[in-house]
Amino acid sequence: MMTSLTCFKAYDIRGELGSNLDTEICYRIGRATAVVLKLKSVVIGYDVRESSLDLSKSTSQGFMDEGVDILNIGMAGTEEMYSATYQFKACAGVEITASHNPINYNGMKIVKSSARPLHPLTEFKKIKSVAEKNSFTPKKIKGKCYDISKNARQSYIKKVLSFIEFKNLRPLSIVINSGNGAAGPTFDALEDEIFRRKNVLSFVRMHHEPDATFPNGIPNPLLEQNRKPTQDKVKETSADFGVAFDGDFDRCFFFDEKGQFVPSEYIVGLLASSFINKEPGASIVHDPRIIWNTQDIVMKLGGVAIQSKTGHGFIKQTMRNCKALYGGEMSAHHYFRDFAFCDSGMIPWLLVAEVISITGEPLSKLINKMAVAFPSSGEINFKVSNPKRAIKKVMTKYVKQAIHKDTTDGMSLNFENWRFNIRISNTEPLIRLNIESRGNPYLIQKHLDEIKAILIS
Repeated sequence: MMTSLTCFKAYDIRGELGSNLDTEICYRIGRATAVVLKLKSVVIGYDVRESSLDLSKSTSQGFMDEGVDILNIGMAGTEEMYSATYQFKACAGVEITASHNPINYNGMKIVKSSARPLHPLTEFKKIKSVAEKNSFTPKKIKGKCYDISKNARQSYIKKVLSFIEFKNLRPLSIVINSGNGAAGPTFDALEDEIFRRKNVLSFVRMHHEPDATFPNGIPNPLLEQNRKPTQDKVKETSADFGVAFDGDFDRCFFFDEKGQFVPSEYIVGLLASSFINKEPGASIVHDPRIIWNTQDIVMKLGGVAIQSKTGHGFIKQTMRNCKALYGGEMSAHHYFRDFAFCDSGMIPWLLVAEVISITGEPLSKLINKMAVAFPSSGEINFKVSNPKRAIKKVMTKYVKQAIHKDTTDGMSLNFENWRFNIRISNTEPLIRLNIESRGNPYLIQKHLDEIKAILIS
């Protein structure tokens, strides 16, 4: 029996099956969560992985042995767990998922009432401590399990579709790559309701059936090598755009009508403009990595741009503090005030379809306007033996020339026509670098070469 649970990461639980995560550990985490949060009810869902059902059952048993009732939503996406936790007024929610991690991994995401994130330094650490001690008092009254999967999905679909006006939609063809993850069945139910209301969207499915073996690879479109199938399908079918999901579909990635991958920082700008047009003066939250395009759009439309530290816990809390309408990260996490301030992978593509319908412009043209004005490098990772020393060397070269310095997340330095953000990964010996400029892609390459030379020297 493990006394130190190394599956606890910065915000979520992730572990290698049979090594630092198994049914017994999940049972303990369930009981510990019930004790720390003093729960009466909890929503539980799970992704398509072969181990997820058994881990869900053991986690549920841990809760029920602490007298907590289970509201079971079955195989579902993380955002469906968020939705059910909020809509059914549960005391907490748990999704058994490893998202885009390797096939021999699994984990869980935990939220408290109203789908609020756990505080990483108090509640999350306390759950870890109680689970490690594994000293629980037997309860006379056990919790019960209720299947709410059908009602939960119906409630979720109604909420997701409330983000668009169906009268705005025009005929579009959209490629949907579910990656053999959990997205397929949820998308089918969503499509049924779309067709019932207004039959103007047509869909081309690929890798749609849930399959625990992931025959087409672990769904992680952030990796360049995973993009070609979606790109080819968009071009083959002459679709208006393509969407690819990760395993638990809380992120979606876009491909324009030419099959080109769309960097997510520009989707943040596109969605920010959509929301401010609907609610003038709205506050928009963004992360510190690539910011100029989003800030420019928000300012010109009369909104308020607010920067937050990277990570779902920080973004969600910042949005709650300022009642922001929308928040976006360049990692393809998009957060919505009217979705309990949670992230969703289904809402963004619906909004993009609405924007294309309203403007009459193809996605490539909408994105190109932003990419030309504010080109970016995208996130580039460097593996170095001593990340802190490497970053110090970069700062030594550039900090005196900077006109603005920001330490919200790592270090950001602004210059007249370019800026960069550099930070250390929370989980790996990696340095993550992002560079952007005002209309000058040559500056990006120039300074990328300079910084790379420093980091690898």
